[in-house]
Amino acid sequence: MNKLTRAGLGLLMTTAVATAQAEEVRIGMITTLSGGGSHLGVDVRDGFMLAIDQADRGDIEVLIQDDARRPDLAKTLSNEFMQRDEVDIMTGIIWSNLAMAVVPSVVRQGTFYLSPNAGPSALAGKMCHENYFNVAYQNDNLHGAMGAWMREQGYEAPILMAPNYPAGTDALAGFKHLYEGEVIDEIYTQLGQTDYAAEIARIRASDADSLFFFLPGGMGISFMKQWENSGVEMPVFGAAFSFDETIIKAVGSAAIGAMNTSQWAYDLENAANQAFVEGFREAYERTPTLYAAQGYDTARLILSALEKAHPSDKDAFREALREADFDSVRGKFRFGPNHHPIQDIHVREVVEGEDGEPTNRLVGLAVEDIQDVYAEQCRM
Repeated sequence: MNKLTRAGLGLLMTTAVATAQAEEVRIGMITTLSGGGSHLGVDVRDGFMLAIDQADRGDIEVLIQDDARRPDLAKTLSNEFMQRDEVDIMTGIIWSNLAMAVVPSVVRQGTFYLSPNAGPSALAGKMCHENYFNVAYQNDNLHGAMGAWMREQGYEAPILMAPNYPAGTDALAGFKHLYEGEVIDEIYTQLGQTDYAAEIARIRASDADSLFFFLPGGMGISFMKQWENSGVEMPVFGAAFSFDETIIKAVGSAAIGAMNTSQWAYDLENAANQAFVEGFREAYERTPTLYAAQGYDTARLILSALEKAHPSDKDAFREALREADFDSVRGKFRFGPNHHPIQDIHVREVVEGEDGEPTNRLVGLAVEDIQDVYAEQCRM
């Protein structure tokens, strides 16, 4: 059963069942549950808790707090989890600037951190750590895969746009790395920006043959609605962060026809994914997004490692995490030497679903077994 109580800015959730199985494990989740982009954190939380509930274990306690997308608050909450609550594992952060504020200190103090989303390049490279695992991607991956796919499709003059923060700069760097051609222009916006009139005018005036953008959460919704009204006719490409099921339903018809890359799709045909999608829809009465899938896989990885070791035995638990001995909803999954995934990246197209609402449909494979370029900078 789940027991919920309000705790400051966040939500404290404790999972418990009647039978105790082993020494208790405490997991601290800090994620975005309010404000702009909160649906990302809600989906990570819900996917994670679905896996925990399905496991039906009495030895796992999950404490959940809302970071409100504030780095200072996330840092404070992480200190409370480690010093007051003595958590064994931390997870949950959505935004890369929050990850950079929290993760280095957490792992240096001996606590395991498993990222269900943010994958800044610094943590994959020179700042990698044996106690840090990313279960989602390195920030470049989905963008780089779209760069490779657009090159193969014959686009010769793309214009790029992203917010000016770690994930945004990683996004455009990743795209260019695998596109391997010249781009017309790079536009950096403000994080959380809602008015894109100036950027659309700049795109209109360019000689670009395509637009690639990374605007996660509400930023993508605002941009796509303004883009539709602008009358600019140019094919639009992006990563799943700007085209998850929640975003495209909010955008409406403007999203139809857009292509996006993802390491996961709800129509991927494997048993683990089919069970996850069915279970999520039953539990929450909505179709899961990429973020829910990442939360679910993060919990399943933890559960697989707990079958072999307790986090107090750090060497054994770390090795159990490295083995990634679980059935991922995305199919093939393994860790590279920097504890970031090596995985396939797929292409999806936004189409009109049977209910008349936009939805993603799997198109094909963009890049197989992608690995980030920062692994060679990692020394551990």
